[in-house]
Amino acid sequence: MTEDGFARAVLTSGLVESSLMVQQPVTQGKTPIQILHEYGIKTGTVPAYTMEKAEGEAHQPNFVFNVAVGHISCTGQGPTKKAAKHQAAEAALKVLQTESGKSLHTVKVEDDGVSPEPVEQSNPVGILQELALQNGWRRPEYSVCMEVGPPHQREFTVTCRVESLLETGNGSSKKMAKRTAAEKMTAKLHSLSGYPDMLWAKPRIRLDCLRSCTGEKISMLRRNPLSIPNTDYVQMMLELSQEQGFEVTYFDIEELTVSGQYQCLAELSTSPVAVCHGTGITCSNAHNDAAHSALQYVKIMASKKSS
Repeated sequence: MTEDGFARAVLTSGLVESSLMVQQPVTQGKTPIQILHEYGIKTGTVPAYTMEKAEGEAHQPNFVFNVAVGHISCTGQGPTKKAAKHQAAEAALKVLQTESGKSLHTVKVEDDGVSPEPVEQSNPVGILQELALQNGWRRPEYSVCMEVGPPHQREFTVTCRVESLLETGNGSSKKMAKRTAAEKMTAKLHSLSGYPDMLWAKPRIRLDCLRSCTGEKISMLRRNPLSIPNTDYVQMMLELSQEQGFEVTYFDIEELTVSGQYQCLAELSTSPVAVCHGTGITCSNAHNDAAHSALQYVKIMASKKSS
């Protein structure tokens, strides 16, 4: 197993203010978070939100969030994280408006005079991205985790990740599988009443830091082969994840393989996220095989020498 396909990077740069164009009025229904995010993307500085404080009683909490976009930093507070982010984004928009002398609530930043294309309602990928934008979440991440079947009848499986949530989609092309995954993720998000904040944060450890990690379980993984029959790899992965401070989540794939076996994905809450595939004659066997694949990957990363 290689580490290709697991690495992702988000690159941001400095603030550019010279290409603001104002149109009246075109942002009906857009939230401050969405407007600020669009401004940041077009000017090269994606807004970064940080929770500074969480206080109050369980029935009446109060959150304080800071947003940084370029040289501007503003705070906002509210009874939910979403409300605090909205207030911080609105404060940042007011500062930008004061500095530029133009209304940023109707701003369209264009490099070539062409307005950004609207989201097509029939495009699940675009709808999901818009939903993430409106709620201040990171953009959905997609990864092709499996290709099966003969060349004339390929079947692709694509994972879609939004914060800590994961969904899979299948299709005869990567594009169709991606659309299916996005559609299922959107349905899952809408089924979660109020988008509970507890779903978004999971502990993470950088994969490239594993080679310097210490501990009994990681040391045993480096030393011992992963080829002992009847080993409970799910338990082994659980103990390793608890020692190293990340989480493992298993996702069952509804479709069976062409040979009739169950399928499973094991997701590690590492940075970047790692997703490994497993199959078996039972659902439990598929979980064990996915855990085995994940352990092999972690073993590679933990034993890799620095270049």
